[in-house]
Amino acid sequence: CGISRTSCCASAPVAAVAPVDGDEEAVARINDSRYGLTASVWTKDQETAAALGRRLEVGTVLVNRCDHLDPSLPWAGWKDSGVGLTMSHLGFDRMVKTRGFHIREKA
Repeated sequence: CGISRTSCCASAPVAAVAPVDGDEEAVARINDSRYGLTASVWTKDQETAAALGRRLEVGTVLVNRCDHLDPSLPWAGWKDSGVGLTMSHLGFDRMVKTRGFHIREKA
């Protein structure tokens, strides 16, 4: 299919689409990448999607889509796709400094 593990990629949204002989080959090829930002699983069976998603070495798994981010869910990168995460309360908590004010009013 012309996509190799050593193919060079630009640092922009890139989608690699390649035919595979089944789930095992798909998981192996995805996990063989040094990147791990997002994977998209296409299936009519949600249990299959969840099972495959748990095996993928990526920070975000999309099911039956590849074009949506939910602000309530973390956006994370694994491997060489970045460190940390953004979005959701998990990402927000890492980007703010909390300060509490304890004020005693005149009695």
